[in-house]
Amino acid sequence: MRYRLTCLTPLLVGDGQKLSPIDYMVWKDQVNVLDQRRIFRLLAKGPRLDGYLVQLKKATKLDFASWGGFAQNFADRRVPFESPGSASHWEKASGESLHIPTFVTGLRGPYLPGTAIKGALRTALVCTSVRNTAMRELAAGLQGERSARYAAAALEEHALGHSGVSRTRAIQVADSDPIERSAFRVHLLRVSTLLPKGPSAYSLGWKLSPRGSVDGRKPEESTPHFAEMAVPGTTFEGEWREKAFFSQPEVRRVLRWPEASDRVHQFSAANKFAAQVLELHKKYAAWASLDLLQQTIAGLEARLASVSGGEAGRACVLVMGWGSGLLSKSAWLDTSAPEYRQVMRNLPLYENVAGSPLPFPKTRRIVFTGNRPASLPGWVLLEVV
Repeated sequence: MRYRLTCLTPLLVGDGQKLSPIDYMVWKDQVNVLDQRRIFRLLAKGPRLDGYLVQLKKATKLDFASWGGFAQNFADRRVPFESPGSASHWEKASGESLHIPTFVTGLRGPYLPGTAIKGALRTALVCTSVRNTAMRELAAGLQGERSARYAAAALEEHALGHSGVSRTRAIQVADSDPIERSAFRVHLLRVSTLLPKGPSAYSLGWKLSPRGSVDGRKPEESTPHFAEMAVPGTTFEGEWREKAFFSQPEVRRVLRWPEASDRVHQFSAANKFAAQVLELHKKYAAWASLDLLQQTIAGLEARLASVSGGEAGRACVLVMGWGSGLLSKSAWLDTSAPEYRQVMRNLPLYENVAGSPLPFPKTRRIVFTGNRPASLPGWVLLEVV
């Protein structure tokens, strides 16, 4: 069997690499990734190499007036901006926002790792398998001076079993076939936040880096971020295998699986998880009065409803990748529960924000289309064909 994964919103599954501002130049509304080896070989034949190396060492971005010819003649690849107006926002930006995370790429081109799909399915399966009582026990176990360092690991093992007998072993997902570079664009993203407006009322703000925010009516004054992402409609295909061995009742009894963990079960869990995450995003978009984002979420809910109402185990909606946020990787989605806040306060990264009366998490990475906040990254449709 084979799977087909279709991007419903812009998707970035990164390779951990970023293009620094000295690795590329912006020219003609596109990011021109420089072939630095060719440039070094060329400049080594003349007197300009020292000047180029000095600029690489000191400058935050390459001076187009001096080195713009490289963008025309020595580009290894060219990635257009999603919207032509994004180039003007890039020109005004500085610092970390000029470092562009890139899609995972192998020797034959960009591809989607099978582990990204398995990870999204695993998160959904844990979320739908863990009982609220177990969550409360986890919160209680974190009380005191010597709380467990990896307390949630035991919870995940309880839900799925340890690595040798994990319920996710019934399915194997291979890396996708490579796709064409033309499927990618450099998207503009900004980080939204909620600002207190009154009792249970909030207004929209846009984050500044490293801290602070601006009024929601002035997103152009916030810190922009750029990422190389697959555009909606892009498809990835690869091999999908299901092990009939694990469907035998005797095997499940030995492995202590309470029920079958086949594709039907895992896809049902994924759709249930997606519905809960979309509901939280819908509330957030309403609080922030992001009309276009609300329309996008409504479209995702409609696609989820059509999938859930079809043949069981044929398709599911997943959320994955860079920018998809904490909720896409969380097995506990009731973020307003006191026990949840207690758990988060024990984590140094979240101890301050978890004590805030604002909804948690209060930020989202939002993809802009035509200079308008339009969608959330990482939503895909997975089908087995």
